[in-house]
Formats: sequence, structure tokens, C-alpha cells
Amino acid sequence: MDKLIFTAVSGAERLMRSQQVHANNLANLDTAGYRASTEVATQEQLGGFGYDDRHMSSMQADMISTRAGAIHETGRPLDVAIGGQGYLAVQYGDSEAYTRSGEIEIGADGALSVHGHPLLGEGGPIVLPQHTAVEIGTDGTISVLTEGATQMQVVDKLKLVNATGAELTKNDAGLIVSRDGGSLPTDPDVKVRPRALEGSNVSAIEEMVATMSLNRSFEVQMRLFKASDSMNETGNKLIAG
Repeated sequence: MDKLIFTAVSGAERLMRSQQVHANNLANLDTAGYRASTEVATQEQLGGFGYDDRHMSSMQADMISTRAGAIHETGRPLDVAIGGQGYLAVQYGDSEAYTRSGEIEIGADGALSVHGHPLLGEGGPIVLPQHTAVEIGTDGTISVLTEGATQMQVVDKLKLVNATGAELTKNDAGLIVSRDGGSLPTDPDVKVRPRALEGSNVSAIEEMVATMSLNRSFEVQMRLFKASDSMNETGNKLIAG
């Protein structure tokens, strides 16, 4: 079988994967803190006999767009928007992962979380004592007003990390992680904006344009597939005499 068919099939498979990535981006257009994914593929030389004139597409893990999203005020004390290339750290299994979503929730036991994942502070998962009010400072410090107290008291500080220069990808839960599996460094210079949320950084126009371009490219791959099949039939006829 002519190696061109492998080129066409792998190209079509890559385009289908790209369609899924862009469709997922569009589905999260209104998700706070969502970071758009960008598909990554490299070429791979086909082995076997003959000339090295055929290659196929090899899909890699997605990359993350670090473009900032729009910030809007919410007035909610537990909402934060992270500045620059900073991320909130959350617990994921036995390790940590990262998110730009600042929709912090508080459980009945005072534990803070983001979309069900424990929020990490300087000493591990953050658990607040009984309180009547809570505030988060621009440096990530969390202060509470306990019953009977007249002043806010600092009880913990958000673990804020800096992803500048790091290669990021997403895990199965959609959380951001370092591509090499390591932890991102804590950075005291990362600031947050209290009572605000950062929106998704997905551009609907860019995603729609990319989707249309992928559709046209898929049609080209199907033509290559048919051309390869036609050449194989012609070659078989010549051999058969």
C-alpha cells in the first residue's frame, strides 16, 4: 500500500482532534478563568522499505494560551482575579495543579475549594475558622472576623505561583499543570484583584475561523486519500497485466 495513504489518514485524524479542541474552547467561552487550548502536532517519518518521501502527523499534548481574559467586578468576597502569569494552586490527588478560576467556595467545615478541588495556602489546604466575615487581600492574605472580635485577623495566604517561562498543559480534570510534571514556583509578587473574576480568554471569532479552516483542510486530506486509493488500483492493474 502506498505510504501516501498513511499521510492522508494521520492528517485527517489530526484535524478531527483539532476540531474537538476548538469545540471545547467554544463550549467554555463563558467559563471564568478558562484558558484556551491549542492543539500541537509534529511530523513523523514512516519506516519500511523505499524512499523516505512519506511522513505522517503525530499528535502531542495540547498547549495553553496564556492571553489574559477580561476582568469584571462581582462584589463577592471570595472571588479573586489573578494578575500577570500567576495561578492559584489547588490539590489534585497527591500532587498540585493550577487554575486561573477565582470562584472560591467554602464548605460547611470551612474548607476552601475551587470547583471541588481543595485550595492550597502556605501550609496546605485552607480551612477557615468560624467567622462572620472574610476578606482576601491583593497579596493573597485571607482575613476573617471571628464572632465577638472587632478586627480582622489573617489566618492564611493563598499559594500563588508564577508560570512565566513554563510549558503548560491540562490534565484529565482540565486543570493546568507543568508539562514536565514539576511544581511551579511560589511568587510573592503575584497579586490578585479581590471581588472580581477573570473571564475566559477564548475568542469566539478566532475559534470559528479556525474551525472553518480545519473543515477545508479535512476535505483536502480526503482528496489525498482517494488519490492514493486510485494510484493503488492503477498499480495493481499494471502488475496484473
